[in-house]
Amino acid sequence: MEWFEALALLVGSIMVLMAMGMPVALAFLAANIVGAWIFMGGERGVVALLNNGWGALTKFALVPIPLFLLMGEIFFHTGLGARMFAAIDRLLGRLPGRLSYVTVLGGTGFSTLSGSSMGSTALLGSLMVPEMTRRGYKKHMSIGPILGTGGLAIIIPPSALAVLLATLAQIDVGALLIAGIIPGLVLAALYLGTIYLQTRIDPAAAPAYEVAPQPMAAKLRLLMSDVVPMIGLMVVIVVMMIGGIVTPSEAAAFGALGVLILAALYRCLTWRAIKASVRGALRVTLMAYLIVFGSATFSQLLAFSGASRGLIGWATGFDLDPVVMLLVMFGVLLILGMFMEQISMMLLTVPIFFPLAISLGFDPIWFGLIMLLALEISFTTPPFGLLLFVMKGVAPPDTTMREIYLSAIPFILCSLILVALLILYPPMALWLPGLS
Repeated sequence: MEWFEALALLVGSIMVLMAMGMPVALAFLAANIVGAWIFMGGERGVVALLNNGWGALTKFALVPIPLFLLMGEIFFHTGLGARMFAAIDRLLGRLPGRLSYVTVLGGTGFSTLSGSSMGSTALLGSLMVPEMTRRGYKKHMSIGPILGTGGLAIIIPPSALAVLLATLAQIDVGALLIAGIIPGLVLAALYLGTIYLQTRIDPAAAPAYEVAPQPMAAKLRLLMSDVVPMIGLMVVIVVMMIGGIVTPSEAAAFGALGVLILAALYRCLTWRAIKASVRGALRVTLMAYLIVFGSATFSQLLAFSGASRGLIGWATGFDLDPVVMLLVMFGVLLILGMFMEQISMMLLTVPIFFPLAISLGFDPIWFGLIMLLALEISFTTPPFGLLLFVMKGVAPPDTTMREIYLSAIPFILCSLILVALLILYPPMALWLPGLS
């Protein structure tokens, strides 16, 4: 069988099973078993493939996933997130459009601790949209920043999706996490600049209202009590990873322990919150581990059937500039993001794109960050970006999908600007990992 026939069989069977409504992980597993039977010699090939898949689940690099997820779940269910947002709101005072700024600043802080775009968007939508609507904000001023900031959870550490991508691509987990710090902060700054321009162009989009003045001493107390401890926890974790003091797995354990201690100190750690946090983290962790299992066996089949080698030879045979090939891969991810959720995209593309990127001479950490940004953009890509529907669920009932789409566009453009900056100046992503 030719390489393109093998690739069409493997990918086509997965797409058909997903179109029939089969869960992503099970669709990959079923297609992998069929492929192993065809390409690896029947029953013995299936047994060997499954054994290798179980081996992929024993990697120490997977440990941060449940711990980072638990960290974010505790932060959400104990109310520490709502406390931080309330503090930032009071600190900004009478700044025009301040609730939009609160969304970006508080959302960036929450993203660092949650690592979940869906969780960030749901929390921000529930907390901020009703208040912004009551204050007379136009919908693009409330919905847009939430959609943009929700995607920051993908690239700012700790990010469970970044850990999963690094594991699937077999690259350094800690380096990929650290690589997202500077680009993530730059993206947050671009979001703030977008809000500033929107309020300058249309001041009525975010009407001013009276706010009780806060003396400087009260602001300092609020900053030190309700903001610095939460953000400081993230900073300590990142600094420890950069300094080589801890591994990503140990950093994740310290992070989860740190949030537990903070919740206990603020007297908001309850058995109900603990049970809800463990349940939420366990549900997503099981899904992630099934995904790793499916991806490991899929990658092995692509290599065994010759599909990977044939595809790389075909793609590099066009003699195109590597940057053009990068843009093609980026475009494929954006198109897939209109119809698929991000984990399915990773399962389908990582075994193909990473070998191709390495053959083109790209740094795997840099390319991993580019891929994470593509996933982040596809989260809000019309018509089927996942965060668009999460936002629809928490937005006021009269909000239309068209309004949500239009609100997302300026923030998608910010992400595209960041991608361009990374292509033009790769050290933006690679400088910090080089220090560790």
